[in-house]
Amino acid sequence: MPRCSKLVDIGRRQFLRGSTYAVAGAAVAVSMPGESKAATATGSGPARVEYPSNKLGNVKELKVNEPFDVAYPDNDAPGVLLKLGKKVPGGAGPDGDIVGFTVTCPHKGFPLNYSADKRTFNCPGHYSVFDPEAGGEQIWGQATSNLPQYSLRIDDKGDIYAEGLDELLYGRLSNVL
Repeated sequence: MPRCSKLVDIGRRQFLRGSTYAVAGAAVAVSMPGESKAATATGSGPARVEYPSNKLGNVKELKVNEPFDVAYPDNDAPGVLLKLGKKVPGGAGPDGDIVGFTVTCPHKGFPLNYSADKRTFNCPGHYSVFDPEAGGEQIWGQATSNLPQYSLRIDDKGDIYAEGLDELLYGRLSNVL
């Protein structure tokens, strides 16, 4: 019994036509401002996770190049505050030298150690190294992302508040549970 060759051609044409419509529809959907479900209540941009504003400590409690243990955004997310002694990107406070980071490696979740001599966070698991003076940038090792850094605010009494993170915490789908 001979096979109908037109069935295959019609299938290809239908596929190509359908693909063209799908691409055109996606382009129109992307180009329509303010119609996204990810928009904020005012329609001014993508939705942002609302982080809790937690008091982590006071400037008087910090010593230069000595980690101060904290937890943010909850007690299951250990971190540290560091007063680096020089102005750095993302630094807070009057000298722009106070930063905060999670101390869980973003690669496999190992607890990080701070080396005061090298001024780096080091992972004992797979030897990733992170630079707190460069915003937690990974400078060596297996990790594929930087160390999550806190967004800090310091009030007029010197109280330090964390109000967000710039990276996803290891092992979570969302930083705020």
